[in-house]
Amino acid sequence: VQLQASGGGLVQAGGSLRLSCAASGFRLVDYGISWFRQAPGKEREAVSHIRSSGITYYADSVKGRFTISRDNAKNTVYLQMSSLKPEDTAVYYCARGRPISSAWRASSMYAYWGQGTQVTVSS
Repeated sequence: VQLQASGGGLVQAGGSLRLSCAASGFRLVDYGISWFRQAPGKEREAVSHIRSSGITYYADSVKGRFTISRDNAKNTVYLQMSSLKPEDTAVYYCARGRPISSAWRASSMYAYWGQGTQVTVSS
């Protein structure tokens, strides 16, 4: 089981990035996948979740700006980030789990994590 996160980079405030989480060793459609982020000196924060059913969830801080999606043929989950703000700067991780819907934000619900990709938003 592997999750490979990519797509991070440096972008100006107001810009966009698309992160990818490519899976191997299992089918993404059979699991829930979340994106988390961690900024320096801060706790890891849940950003978005897509359930095996396709239902999606978002943290209030990114609602309306970020979109999570899944390409079953490519076995990849994406996080499209728009209207980026400096406070979105963090290392972004994807993770696999099967949390109940009310627990998608809990990092303890996820057994497998990708390596992280850095997103830096300049003001």
